[in-house]
Amino acid sequence: WVFIQKKDYKNAFRQVKAIDKRTKDTGGRVYRLAQMAQRAKDYDAAIKAYEYLIEEKGRTNTYYIDSKKEMLKCKRLRLVDGYDYTQEDLKTLEAEYETFLTEFGKNATSGNIVYELAELEAFFLNDLDKAIELMEELIETPGVRRHLLAESKIALGDYYLMDGEIWESTLLYSQVDKAYKDDVLGQKARFKNAKLSYFKGDFEWAQTQFSVLKASTSKLIANDAMRYSLLINDNIALDTNMEAMQMYAKADLMNYQAKLDSAIRLLDMMEIAFPEHGIQDEVLFLKAQILTTQKNYDLAAATYHQLVDLYPKDILADDAMYALADLYLEKLNKRTEAMDLYQKIFTDHPDSFFAPDARKKYREMRGDAVIN
Repeated sequence: WVFIQKKDYKNAFRQVKAIDKRTKDTGGRVYRLAQMAQRAKDYDAAIKAYEYLIEEKGRTNTYYIDSKKEMLKCKRLRLVDGYDYTQEDLKTLEAEYETFLTEFGKNATSGNIVYELAELEAFFLNDLDKAIELMEELIETPGVRRHLLAESKIALGDYYLMDGEIWESTLLYSQVDKAYKDDVLGQKARFKNAKLSYFKGDFEWAQTQFSVLKASTSKLIANDAMRYSLLINDNIALDTNMEAMQMYAKADLMNYQAKLDSAIRLLDMMEIAFPEHGIQDEVLFLKAQILTTQKNYDLAAATYHQLVDLYPKDILADDAMYALADLYLEKLNKRTEAMDLYQKIFTDHPDSFFAPDARKKYREMRGDAVIN
């Protein structure tokens, strides 16, 4: 209990493992601790706990399959959170997913694993064809849970969009929207369709949809919808021919399709072509996000800093400060600068979407006891 309060899941696992062996338990304590460590993003401790259940308890144990599933998820999150991986790491993880599917088959029970593997193929291994094939197969699998089926259709729509198949994407998003009209899943699909229209340059229709979605019951969807609604509204008013807006949407789509170098080049062109345009803060923010994905952390930090310095009152200022604080903390080992920014977010931007998390991180770094 003491180790858990300190979030020291490694030592907590040692104690729980000893209790499990002494009492000859089924592993329930170990599994629950693994879940706690996973939620706290202590993936190393969670993986060790899952490995113990798999290796020590064996195939007949109640927690065997779930431990294998969750261990794979932890290994994936450990790699992709913060983009700290090599191509060899990704291929090793891909092989582990495929080994799982060989052992248990592709069926309704292993649906989440197929979904995660497709995500790995699409966003990290750049094999869209394989991702699409996996998702199409999952959607046709009998007995797949209704919620997972809807999520799979949205994901397949994303992969088609990345592959340039816009018509196929909108059909899939619309299917989920219709089936889950008053559910968060329907709102998610509606947001995807609105964003697709924005990518195509149909800004007025997209802006109308984003305006409606600002009232979404999902805070994340509402926040994203608010941002896109304001982006379109502000820049359509400033640019009658919408050339800058069209270029930005194209760069945003390139980023989504993982054409990162092309997106950066287009954003660089926009800085030169539209130096006084109101969209420049958006250009800097998107550029910093892409640079982070490319692991160019110093330049990404400088770009976020430029945005905060030039546009301190802009709607993206708190977004940029939060992203910059995370970079300082997680990648650049600048704890003092990170603390200062977290504090600035919840003091200068108390209504920010990021204010609660910024306050929590600040207090944790200061050493306060934080109650989740």
